[in-house]
Amino acid sequence: MTAAAAAPALPPVRARNADLTAWLAVIAGAIGALMATLDISIVNSSLPTIQGEIGASATEGTWIATAYLVSEIVIIPLTAWLERVFGLRRFLLVMAALFTLFSIACGLATNLTEMIIGRVGQGFTGGAMIPTGMTIIATRLPRHQQPVGTALFGSTLIMGPVFGPLVGGWLTENYNWHYAFFINVPICAILMTFLTVGLKHQTMKLDELKQADWLGIVGMAAGLGGLTVVLEEGNREQWFDSPLIWQLSAVTLAGFVLIGLGQYFAPRPVVRLALLRNRAFAAVFVLGLLIGAVLYGTAYVIPQFLSAIAGYNAQQSGGIVFLSGIPAAMMMPLFPLLVARVDLRIAVMIGMLLMAGSCWIDFELTSQSSGSDFYLSQFMRGLGQAFSMLFLNQAAIASVKPNEAGDASGLFNAARNLGGSIALALLATLQDRRFEFHHWRLLDAIPANSGAVQDWVQSQTGGPGQDAALGALSTINQSVLREALVMSYTDEFVALALAIVIVLPLVLLLRPLQRGHHKLAMH
Repeated sequence: MTAAAAAPALPPVRARNADLTAWLAVIAGAIGALMATLDISIVNSSLPTIQGEIGASATEGTWIATAYLVSEIVIIPLTAWLERVFGLRRFLLVMAALFTLFSIACGLATNLTEMIIGRVGQGFTGGAMIPTGMTIIATRLPRHQQPVGTALFGSTLIMGPVFGPLVGGWLTENYNWHYAFFINVPICAILMTFLTVGLKHQTMKLDELKQADWLGIVGMAAGLGGLTVVLEEGNREQWFDSPLIWQLSAVTLAGFVLIGLGQYFAPRPVVRLALLRNRAFAAVFVLGLLIGAVLYGTAYVIPQFLSAIAGYNAQQSGGIVFLSGIPAAMMMPLFPLLVARVDLRIAVMIGMLLMAGSCWIDFELTSQSSGSDFYLSQFMRGLGQAFSMLFLNQAAIASVKPNEAGDASGLFNAARNLGGSIALALLATLQDRRFEFHHWRLLDAIPANSGAVQDWVQSQTGGPGQDAALGALSTINQSVLREALVMSYTDEFVALALAIVIVLPLVLLLRPLQRGHHKLAMH
């Protein structure tokens, strides 16, 4: 027997688990991401009430939501650079404190200008807390516990947009719309406490300011901001019939030119668009756009349908939207097991098919439909979003080098929000166009000279008379308008389903994780 054989076997080395402070930091990252995504949609349910109290028209009131989304889309890709300059702990504490102040400003706003300033500030500071959540997980948790943190963080990104309408509607119906903003104050206090305890102090690297990609930074603000506003306002302004849309389009083009110049001349571009030349990551980016479109698009369409067709109030509509968040919460404890055993391409494929199927089910909606008709589709949609979002985040990081993970995370998160912005604009345009189409098509199907129509009009009026006949015809037109509106909503769900099916083959380009390894974004 050799000495090596005689030597006793060493016990396996067990990886050390994260301590309480690390988990407090992870929870803080999840809370920050939840607040940032929740505040995108928390005003949707209470928007009519807010507009009335601050004296804003329906068109002006949409800027309350748009202002937040624009600033959030701009800041997300810049977060990795700002984090390097100021240090993660200091940066997040400042952002959380400013988010609190801007939330108070929104709650105290008495006119549209004050509200928009507050919402812009909320978007900039809240958006910075979305991608940094993954950084905390990557830096504070050991590798074997990172999937648990990823599941916690990923579920908040799904829960935020669907929880927002419910929270906003409940607060508006039972208390006041101001509390939709004031609720952030105690939550931010908890967040800042956890950040202080859970993260370590880091020195600032102000020399990064001298070497910064200022062309890219200015271009990001102009390009992404201008594009988002064009998409949000294009339909209301009749697109390129409006001088405003032409001007904003010029600003958008100039911004993208500056971003392109920064890619060539900056020592370290603020966002590495070269990552999109990687087929695997480009597939992740496009799929992220579609997931954002479905996530924010359905959260926009469903409350509108329930309000216009079923007569639901803000709280009731929010409750139906929230149903899709239940599967995400159920998936959270299972994700660490699934990510180690299921090929992410299969998981994303299942998720996308579930989302497409949920939208196709909603094609069957009628003018008699109510919230209960969304139960099955909402659960399917939530389960599909959970599979897609959680596994696609892993695919984003698996497709790039470790030193590119931070830029990949920023682009992926920006893609999700940009997809939502594009969806809201295109769905609004589609609804208007299809509503007019269905309205006139249905009217053409009712010949005025039909004996059956004339007999019905006479039965409703009780006899001859021009005023009575006009009233009966108006009743017919109202029924036609209602049916046309329902058909325009169902067309939106079909459009989302078809869009998912069209991009579905991109799943085959995703790069799976190596077995036993769970890479995560790290700025």
